Amino acid sequence: MDHPLPALSLAAVPGRRQRTLDLAREIERRGFPGIYCPSLSDGLALCEALAFTTSEVRFGTSIQPIYTRNVQEFAQMASFIHEVSGGRFDFGVGVSHEPAMNRLGIKQGKPLADMRSFVEELHAVPRAGELPPIIFATLRKKMIQLSETIANGMVFANGARSHMKSSLAVLSDQSRSENHFFIGNMIPTCVHDDVEAAKAVNRRTLTSYAMLPNYRNYWKEAGYEEEMNAVEAAVNERDFDRVASCLSDRWLADTTLFGTATDVRDGLAAWFDAGIKTPIVVPSAVEGGQFKAFEEFFELWD
Repeated sequence: MDHPLPALSLAAVPGRRQRTLDLAREIERRGFPGIYCPSLSDGLALCEALAFTTSEVRFGTSIQPIYTRNVQEFAQMASFIHEVSGGRFDFGVGVSHEPAMNRLGIKQGKPLADMRSFVEELHAVPRAGELPPIIFATLRKKMIQLSETIANGMVFANGARSHMKSSLAVLSDQSRSENHFFIGNMIPTCVHDDVEAAKAVNRRTLTSYAMLPNYRNYWKEAGYEEEMNAVEAAVNERDFDRVASCLSDRWLADTTLFGTATDVRDGLAAWFDAGIKTPIVVPSAVEGGQFKAFEEFFELWD
């Protein structure tokens, strides 16, 4: 079965922002269906720029933490980008992670209650204009259910492909099958003929996520209790250098894409087949940064 192209994850770091916008135009020219921007280096600002530097490709945040600005500012900014882009913007939001918010001096509440309140308050902002589709960052089933109830879609980051059938089973058949409801997943991806080198890149990328309790709980639910228990033991002993070695190849193959062009294309097809309507590739390179990684990924489709 033929599948469409995936969406791509794009971040604009200081000193390379204009080059990043040039890359966005190249992504659009090549026909990729979406560009989704993480909170790194202000993904919302990058989305505002994409509204003016692209003309057809869909784009959005994935994910904007809900605590970093007040709701009125979020509503005005999201509505502005939605309007000037001609309705191409998806507003991806989430509660982020407690350690990240603690570093900003932000105290979180209960994730489900906070997301519900955020959406209610966002829609209540006066004179904001029409809001874009709202996409929830999800991992566990209660947040997935809430996304169907009060939002327009959901997006995983580093989801486990083998667990998608179980996760998505809480959605209605209509949400799983029709285009009105966004179902995405951000997938760390490294294309390289040296499969071990590519695996090592993705393992480094996900090691920091394995340090987060909410991710460990999700991956335990997905069937990786042994790996996550080993990570917890390493963290409790403050032996952080040991964490990467706890992450098995089986787990890595279930949460990331790596290896040859054929390996990665086949893996993307498997993600579509697992029910992810919009895989969002997060490219990394064995040697080089984001721009080198995109060059290598583009070669898959030349």
